[in-house]
Amino acid sequence: MNLKSKIALAVLALTAGSAALAQMSYNVGVVSEYRYRGISQTAEAPALQGGADYAHSSGFYLGAWASTIKWIKEAGTAAGKDVKGDVELDLYGGYKAALGKDFSYDVGYLRYEYVGNTYKDLTTADASTDELYAALTYGPVTFKYSYALSNLFGAAKSEGSTYADLSATFDLGSGFSLVPHVGRQDIAGDANKPLSYTDYSVTLSKDLGKGFSASLAAIATNADENLYTVNGKKLAKSTAVVGVKYTF
Repeated sequence: MNLKSKIALAVLALTAGSAALAQMSYNVGVVSEYRYRGISQTAEAPALQGGADYAHSSGFYLGAWASTIKWIKEAGTAAGKDVKGDVELDLYGGYKAALGKDFSYDVGYLRYEYVGNTYKDLTTADASTDELYAALTYGPVTFKYSYALSNLFGAAKSEGSTYADLSATFDLGSGFSLVPHVGRQDIAGDANKPLSYTDYSVTLSKDLGKGFSASLAAIATNADENLYTVNGKKLAKSTAVVGVKYTF
C-alpha cells in the first residue's frame, strides 16, 4: 500500500469517526398561528414551519429553521406601501455542555434573516436581527438571556435590546410534557418603555409516536394592545395556539 492510499484511508477513517459522533435531525410542522415572544408573526393566521439541526458529541451545534410570516407585509399595507417579506429564516450555532452533575449551559449566536425583505422602505432599520444568547439549566428549569447586536426586528436605534426567558419542562408521563414560560422583552431606545412588555405561556405537548407530536399553548402578554395592533389585528392579545410537528 503506497503513502497516498494510507493517507486516503486515514482521512476516511477520521471522517467516519466524526460522522459517528454527530447527529442530524429534521422537523416540519404547522401551527394555527406563529407567536414569537408572545407577539403574532402571522397576523393571526396559520404558519408552515421546518428546520434542520446538526449536533456534535463535543457539544457544538448548528441549525436552521424557517417559518412563513405576515407581519412585514401587514406593516407595509398599514403604511400604504408595498413591502416584501414572507419568510423568516433563523440561522444559529453554539455550544452546550454540563457544569458538574446538576447544571448545564448553552451559549450561541442567532441570526433572524427575513429573506428578501424590504422593511427599510418603512423605517431606517432592517428587519433582520442578530442576537447573542446564553442559557443556564438546572434540572427542569432554564434561564436564557438574549442580547441584540443589531436593531431589533426593524425598530430604529434598538441595538442592545434584551430578552430574559425563564421556563421549565415537566415530564407528565404517557408522552405528555408541560412547559410554563415567562419572558421579558426590553427594547433599547424605547423611551418610557411603551413598547417593552412581558409575555407568558403554558404549553402542553404530546408525543404521538413515529416522530409526530402535537401541542397546545395558552399565550398572553401585558403589551399595550394599541401599539401592537396592525390593520385591525391585535398581535399581542391573549390566544391559544395548536400545532403538529414531525421530526425525523
